[in-house]
Order: sequence, then structure tokens, then C-alpha cells
Amino acid sequence: MRILVSAGEASGEFYGAELIKALRRLIAQQAPDTDLEFFGVGGEQMRAAGCELLVDAREIAEVGIVEVVKHVPTIYRRFRQVVRETERRRPDAAVLIDFPDFNLRLTREMHQRGVTVVYYVSPQLWAWKQGRIERVRKYVDRMLVIFPFEESFYREHSIAAQFVGHPLADLPAPAITRAQFAAEHNLNADREWIALLPGSRRAEVSRIFPTLLEAAELMGPQYAYIVPVASTLDLQWMSSLLPSAAHSPITFTSDARATLLHARAAAVASGTSTLEAALIGTPFTMVYQVAPLTWTLGRRLVKVDRFAMVNLIAERDVVPELVQDDFTAQSTCTELQRIIPDGEPRAAMLAGFREVRQRLQPRNDGSNASERAARAVLGAIRKRV
Repeated sequence: MRILVSAGEASGEFYGAELIKALRRLIAQQAPDTDLEFFGVGGEQMRAAGCELLVDAREIAEVGIVEVVKHVPTIYRRFRQVVRETERRRPDAAVLIDFPDFNLRLTREMHQRGVTVVYYVSPQLWAWKQGRIERVRKYVDRMLVIFPFEESFYREHSIAAQFVGHPLADLPAPAITRAQFAAEHNLNADREWIALLPGSRRAEVSRIFPTLLEAAELMGPQYAYIVPVASTLDLQWMSSLLPSAAHSPITFTSDARATLLHARAAAVASGTSTLEAALIGTPFTMVYQVAPLTWTLGRRLVKVDRFAMVNLIAERDVVPELVQDDFTAQSTCTELQRIIPDGEPRAAMLAGFREVRQRLQPRNDGSNASERAARAVLGAIRKRV
């Protein structure tokens, strides 16, 4: 059995890696003599799970209208490479994970070549670009969603969708203790740590990280500031963004979840990391900023009045949202200082996080999200056969 997996961002490749592992376990139980091969687009986590990478996601992971335009030649070249390999290898299925600008285009190519298309982790069509829904209806055989409200959204558009749960909600807390984390990163365990998560793509980090660093300067050196570097980024490049004369200490780490676990509070770029923070239980403020032209053009298309996934799931404001012009060093500092001390703002946010976790886990059937998704992928393949 041969399966194409395409994930273009750090969060997507985590989901892809977990799905690959779950598929291997499931096949080993049901058909142990089956040869299983994975190839596609992703990062090191997927490679470690046994996926042959045709394209490294770092080459094509950009965000925003303006940012994508600059990288069109590379993205198109890699896209054609994936299509050619599909024609040569003839996979039994293509599992496309989020990353809509690339993967939604792949749906048509896969469909035309007779490949079963499973879209795992829905593009945010409920938020914007709902015109793309017709492409899903025409070319996707099965839609697997990780947020409960997405299931009803697709059903309202006559598309069968299955809520499999969110993989992050299944993860146990990182095992590393605060003392171990402090020793590993040369941190003072007696100080309070503030996590700064500027994103996983160069374009967004270039815009967001400098403002977060300014906020750290405003808050002062009484805190230690810890910055996890996404697998799609380079540590040396991240280090080059640090100001030469900073007073607030910055420490880079490699594990976002462990970083969040031991931080007192965090400022987190919009995306999967906001959900990681909520599920781990670290109070945070969401921040985001894109190129002005991207914002001007894109804002007209957005169909929701909230941006933070935590707020969308809870259907109310659990965390503050500092977006575009509202995202400044001062506003970030102000919001962090509200949630660092014990008190009503911090307690209310933590209560909201518990509600979000409950909503992300479907009725317990003894399996996790990745295992439910693996069963659905195999079901789609067998249905086509």
C-alpha cells in the first residue's frame, strides 16, 4: 500500500507523523504482510516516522497573499514535482493536511488521476474563502476534521465530514520537570519565565518576533524569556533577529510544549501553538500581524469575528486577541501583566481552557484522534477498491 502525505507547516507535519504511526500500527494488526510506503511533503517529524520527503515543507511554507506571491516559482516547481511522482508511483490514497494554498490545488490533480483523496485537518473555509468549498465537494472523497463545529459546517454544504478529535488533546503533558528544563537550558528555576512564540514561518516570524522582543524589553529583566524554535525554522536565522543591545534575557529552546508547560504566561502567534498553550494550561495572549496589503485584501474575505482558535471553539472570548495594528509591544506587555499574577483574569482564562479541552475530545471509544483518522483513511481506500 502506497500513500502520499502532504503537510506544509510544523503543526501539519506533526499530525502527519502521528497519522503515519497510527496507520503502521493499524496495518500491522489487520494485514501484517502488507508493504506500506509513505512519500510526500513534510518535515523531520514525518521523515522520522518513515515518510520519504519529496519536498521539504520549509521551501514552500509561506503565509499571506504578498508573501506567497514572492515564492510562486518555487512553490509551483515543487507542486509539479509531487504531481509527477504521483503519476509514477500511483498511490492508493493522498492524505492532504491543512496547507490549503498547496493542498487544495492537489485535490484536483489527485482526483483526475484516480487517487482517493482524504483531507485531514480542514482548511479554515468556515472563516474565509468559502468559494473553495466547491473544490472540496468535487475532489475530496473524505473530510476528517479536528474541530467539532467543522463537522456541521461541511454537512450544511452537503459534504460528508467526520470529527475525529484533535491530536493535541490526546497528548500527555511533557515529562520533563521544571528543574530538568532549567538545567538543560541554563535557566534560573526560581524566576518566572515568559514564553514567546512568534510562529513557524519566516514571513510571520520576521513581522512578529521583533515586536515580542520589544515587549520583553518593556517588561524587563526580572523575567526570563524562552522562545521555542519551530522545526520549519533555523536557529541561526532566529538568533540573527535578536537586537544587539537587549537587557531582557532570551533563551531559545526546541520543544514548544515543554516551553509552554513551564512558562508562567505566553505571547503566542495565531495558529496551532495557541491551542497547545490552552491544552497545556498556560495563560497567553494571542498576537498576529501580516503585510498591510495582505491584511487589507484578506480582511474583507474573513467570515468570523474572532481569530484565536481557542475563542472560536469556546464561542466566546477566552484569550485576548492582538491583531494587526492592535499588536504592539505595549499592548502585549499590558495583556501579559494582567495574566501573570494569580487573580480573576488568570483563573477565568484557565477555566476557559478546560472547557476547550472537553469540546475537542469526542466520546471516548478507546482510541485517539490519529487512530480514528487512520481507520477513516483505510476505510476510504477500501471503499474505492
